[in-house]
Amino acid sequence: MKTKMKFLDKYLTVWIFIAMALGLFLGNQFPNIGSTMEKLSYGTTNIPLAIGLLIMMYPPLAKVDYKLLPKALRDKKVLSLSLILNWLVGPVLMFILAIVFLRDQPEYMVGVILIGLARCIAMVIVWNDLAKGNREYAALLIALNSVFQILFYSVFVWLFINVVPNSLGLGEFTVNIEMGTVVQSVLIYLGIPFLLGFLSYRLLPTLFSEKWYKQKFLPFISPFTLYALLFTIVVMFSLKAEQIIELPQQVIQVAIPLVIYFGLMFFISFFINKRMGISYDKNAAISFTASGNNFELAIAVAIAVFGVNSPQAFVGVIGPLVEVPVLIGLVRVSLWLKKKYY
Repeated sequence: MKTKMKFLDKYLTVWIFIAMALGLFLGNQFPNIGSTMEKLSYGTTNIPLAIGLLIMMYPPLAKVDYKLLPKALRDKKVLSLSLILNWLVGPVLMFILAIVFLRDQPEYMVGVILIGLARCIAMVIVWNDLAKGNREYAALLIALNSVFQILFYSVFVWLFINVVPNSLGLGEFTVNIEMGTVVQSVLIYLGIPFLLGFLSYRLLPTLFSEKWYKQKFLPFISPFTLYALLFTIVVMFSLKAEQIIELPQQVIQVAIPLVIYFGLMFFISFFINKRMGISYDKNAAISFTASGNNFELAIAVAIAVFGVNSPQAFVGVIGPLVEVPVLIGLVRVSLWLKKKYY
């Protein structure tokens, strides 16, 4: 049966543009929206945005098939390749691109690095299915990345933003992040949805049925990731309405390293896997897992650490705007490579 992209996912870029436009309209029509948002905050946490971000992260973590984790640990070749690509090649490549293109704008540079460190756990299934990849392996790698992000995301943020730039003598790079703040953000915005997703996976099929869980519950909650993402974008752009004139230039500056990253990660992964003798279906699963990013987590951490109106959070919003059309294009490339090499 031919896999088709769901209507909401297919036009995600369009919805993001509409959310941006709506946010800018609201920001211009209601200039006091910033002070209103501040009243809805507790300490540094904005309550509506925090709820939106938690809702955004929950559905993909409820979809993870956690019983595949033991199998992931047994397949040494796929496990090793995926971990190297996701947790070594990907972060280093994005760090290099951020330095090359955004060294003079450290806030944007940090935002791009945060995206590079957040490994994909949501949209991979979509790209993998469209490219006729192995769904079981895609689910397996998503489960693996989910656990690794809980354990290591805050460590990688500290390493790539506080330690590595200083060791390389990047004097212009003066942004410093408290690791405790990142750990707290990860535990809240990834840890809580991860726990809820795991409990949903273990308890709901038992209380109702596995068929109900997969065919009714998961399809029902799936769109809430998009709804929450669009809500976040509307709020963020309503707060940045006055900067509308600079917006196109900002988007282009951030988009260039992201486009290069998505393309390079896919081709590096695909041809390494092919050289290792991995079949196409597993190759596609590994390549799209390595190419995509968990922009939901990057947005959540950027907002929690730097604030909703920060350049770092703005970069997080640009992430899906760029990723969706590029990955759709790479699906077509993947199918062409399948004909050519397999």
